Amino acid sequence: MRRRAWGTAVALALLSVAVPATAARAAPGARPGPPPLERLFDNTAVSDDARPGEADFDGSGGSLSAQDLAAAGWTPGATPTVQGARLAWPRRAAGTPDNVRADGQSVRVRGRGDALAFLVAATGGAEAGGSGTVRYADGSRSAYRLAAPDWRGGPLATKAVALPHINTPAGQLTEKARLYVVTVPLRKGREVASVELPRDGDLHVFALSVRADSAGWTGSWAASTSGYTAVGPWRDQTLRLVVHTSAGGPRVRIRLDNTFAAAPVRVGAATVAVQASGASPRSAPVPLSFRGRKGTEIPAGAQAFSDPLRFDVPPDTNLLVSVHLPGTVTAAPVHSLALQQSYVSVAGDHTADGAPDAYTSTITSWPLLTGVDVRGGPGSVVLLGDSITDGEKSGRDANRRWPDLLADRLAHQDTVPRYGVLNHGISANRVVTDRYPGDGVSTDTGGVSALHRLDRDVLAQTSARTAVVFEGVNDVRWGADADQVVAGLREIADRARARGLRVLVATIAPCEGEARCTAAADAQRSEVNAWIRSGAAFDGVLDFDAVLRDPAHPARMLPAYDSGDHLHPSEAGLAALAESVDLGLL
Repeated sequence: MRRRAWGTAVALALLSVAVPATAARAAPGARPGPPPLERLFDNTAVSDDARPGEADFDGSGGSLSAQDLAAAGWTPGATPTVQGARLAWPRRAAGTPDNVRADGQSVRVRGRGDALAFLVAATGGAEAGGSGTVRYADGSRSAYRLAAPDWRGGPLATKAVALPHINTPAGQLTEKARLYVVTVPLRKGREVASVELPRDGDLHVFALSVRADSAGWTGSWAASTSGYTAVGPWRDQTLRLVVHTSAGGPRVRIRLDNTFAAAPVRVGAATVAVQASGASPRSAPVPLSFRGRKGTEIPAGAQAFSDPLRFDVPPDTNLLVSVHLPGTVTAAPVHSLALQQSYVSVAGDHTADGAPDAYTSTITSWPLLTGVDVRGGPGSVVLLGDSITDGEKSGRDANRRWPDLLADRLAHQDTVPRYGVLNHGISANRVVTDRYPGDGVSTDTGGVSALHRLDRDVLAQTSARTAVVFEGVNDVRWGADADQVVAGLREIADRARARGLRVLVATIAPCEGEARCTAAADAQRSEVNAWIRSGAAFDGVLDFDAVLRDPAHPARMLPAYDSGDHLHPSEAGLAALAESVDLGLL
């Protein structure tokens, strides 16, 4: 089951392995270094709809539609950022070579960072890939293992972008084509010089780059995209989103994600301010920019970081992030359970408004906005969880989720660094099974599985130092057995530790009395917890089960900590979780 769950994910187990190498210095008359990827292009994947026979991506005449790519914002020469990595879509006209079939080629790549990102797809009807080598400027090297899902049958939950058609010489098929971004770890602090591709002709590489690390930044607030839902519709309106900081700093940047989308979204302008109350800022909102411009367009499946802005972000404070959407937006990526009231304006760009008058309606989700970073600080702790981490049953606008309370503890002590705390809980989320299918407009906002969102929501997060995993109750409540959950948690630990993160895991809380928390489910929960307490796969264990359970009836939550539904802790229970964390483990 574990092989199947990760075998259909974006990549297999990825492990950076140090390999001794002798540094080579160029000598007079020596051969030039490896070429950039585009000089190795030997396959044509993209055709014009009017000339579908001009490309043969898969050896059977199938190809991607240039018109579909353009409609998604993936135009020749575009540089979409996906999972923190900036990747250049080939600057090639339809019908010309635009990708490399992997055959051990050595490719020139430069940069320092935490991961190497590949824009890839397989065409053999199954995953394709293999082992490759990264060579560093100091002469050292590391091995990696890469696997790319198939362009027609791979999982939609992990794709970078899905296109609605496949071109063939016989005509266009209404069938989704997928492209994937796969990342593999790099040796910390080393400058990459070149990359040797795997040997598998069914593995196609369109782009690769080093994902720059986020040194000098700390994540202060974050939220996961939990689904892609109908909204508004918003027509030339401004969102004023309220978020609560953990760490503070003298500069700020925001992250907007167009996750799961099929079309680009245009941002006309954005500002940031400290909240006074409601939609009112404490002082005039300050404009943000994107690559030097007032606004930006975010391709389908991609993200945008604002430029660093000199702005004093206080810790433990509400910010107003205002985003003008000049077009018509009928669906958007959202974090559904915000537990925070935010605001929508009447028509027009009201990002700079110092008064609340234009904000005449409210929402209780966070569309598009997924992160707020501050300059400086020691880095971030990422909490990967379900509804308990998301804050279910804590008060609206109260910031009483257990991650908020943990951030308060960190801010008022000097024993360990005062990390930022990033809450990546999603209500209804599971370890090994997708709730939201990962594509299309849906009312389900339970997110893709923890395995499928790990890279986006943990490994790519700003200056992540430690990950805390608190999931599994929804898996066992919906029929997963302990072996499946254990395999998923072990894989999360393996992948995160391969990237240099410290990984803690929390035991699954008791829930007897809730309709799906049957005796059979509790038996599976207890088996998972026994494995967690063994500590074999993690750097530390948080025994949240022991914190919340009734000593007289261990399968149930202590009444004082029960919100009343027997599944979610009350605010007192959430406070007990935050208080129980040994900060030294972080």
